[in-house]
Amino acid sequence: MKKITLAALVMGAFAASAQAQSNVTIYGVVDAGIVRESGGVAGDVTKVTSGIGSQSRIGFRGTEDLGGGLSAFFTLESGYRIDDGSLDNTNSALFNRQALVGLKSKELGSLSLGRQYNPLYNALSQVGDPFGAGYAGNSKNLFPTGGVNTRVSNAVVYTTPSASGFSADVLYGLGEQPGDNTAARQFSIGLNYAQGPLNARLVYNNRNNDTIASGTTPAVSREEGKNTLFAINYDFKVVKAFFAYEADKGLNSAPLPVANAYGYKVAPKPSTDGAEALVGLTAPLGNGTLMASYINKNDKTVNNQDATQWALGYSYALSKRTTTYVAYAKIKNKNGAGYTVGNNNEAGSGDSAFNLGVRHAF
Repeated sequence: MKKITLAALVMGAFAASAQAQSNVTIYGVVDAGIVRESGGVAGDVTKVTSGIGSQSRIGFRGTEDLGGGLSAFFTLESGYRIDDGSLDNTNSALFNRQALVGLKSKELGSLSLGRQYNPLYNALSQVGDPFGAGYAGNSKNLFPTGGVNTRVSNAVVYTTPSASGFSADVLYGLGEQPGDNTAARQFSIGLNYAQGPLNARLVYNNRNNDTIASGTTPAVSREEGKNTLFAINYDFKVVKAFFAYEADKGLNSAPLPVANAYGYKVAPKPSTDGAEALVGLTAPLGNGTLMASYINKNDKTVNNQDATQWALGYSYALSKRTTTYVAYAKIKNKNGAGYTVGNNNEAGSGDSAFNLGVRHAF
C-alpha cells in the first residue's frame, strides 16, 4: 500500500510539472517566391527569394503562471532562408530575430530583457503600413526602420497595461561601452491607442552615435540620430485606410539601405534632416486582400535627394494558414537619390520589383 501511495505521489508530481511546462509553443513562417528586380547598375535580376512578405522563421514562446497575477515569459526566434537553407544573418547568431525573457503583471505591465523589436518598427509595420513592412511595397524602402530601428540587442523593454485603449512602450538599449554609459545607447518611447476600428501610435526614437577611445584612437562625440513617427489606421470595413508620417534628424537617423545601388560617380548621401509620408489602404477582395500605398521621401538637406514610391499588391487566402501573393512597386529617385525596391528580407537592387510567392504560417 505504501509503494502504491509513493508511486501515485511521484506520478502526480511529474504530471503537475509537465502541465506547468505544457504552455511552450513552437511557431513559424515559411515564405518564398519569385522576385524580379529591374533598374539596378548590374542589370535586371530574377531569383528565388525567402521572406518576401514576412521573413521565414522558427520560434519558441512560452509562459508560466507564477500566481497572484504574475507570469514569466520568453521568446526565442531564428530567421532562415528557404532558397538555400542558411541562417538569415551575417554573424551566424542562432536567435537573430528575438531572444528575450521577462515578467508580466496584470496590474503593472511587463518587463523584458534581450534582443527585442524597436517600438518605432512595430508602429510602422503593425499600424502605418498596409503591406506590413513586407512585399515589394514595404515602407522600409523609404522609411528608415532597418537595422537597430528594427531590433535592439541588450535591450530592456517595459510595456504598460492597456487602459481604455491606451498603453505605452519604453525601450532602453544599453551601449555596453566600457567607461561610457551613454555611448551607443538607444531608447524609444511609444504611446499607443487601439479601440474599435481606430489604431494609432506615436513613437520617439533616440540613437547615440558616440564612440569610446580604443588604443591610440580617441573617443569621438557625435550628433544623435532622432526619429519621430506617427502612424494611424482606421477600418471602414469596406476599406481600411492607413497614414504614417516620420521626421528624421541627425546622424544615422536615416541610413541608406544600399550604399550606391545605381553606380553613381557621386554616391548618394544619407539624409540627416528629412521626412517621410505614407498614405495607403487595404480592402477585402474575393477571398483575399488588396494592398496599395504611396510614399513620399523629402530630403531637407542641401542635397535634396527626394524619392517617391507607389505600390500595389494582392494576398489570396488558400486557408487560414496559407496564402499566395503578388506585388509590384516602383520608386522614382530625384537629384541622385539611391533608394531601391526591396521586400521584407532584402533591400533590393533596382528601382522596381515584382513578387509572386506563397506564405505558410504554423
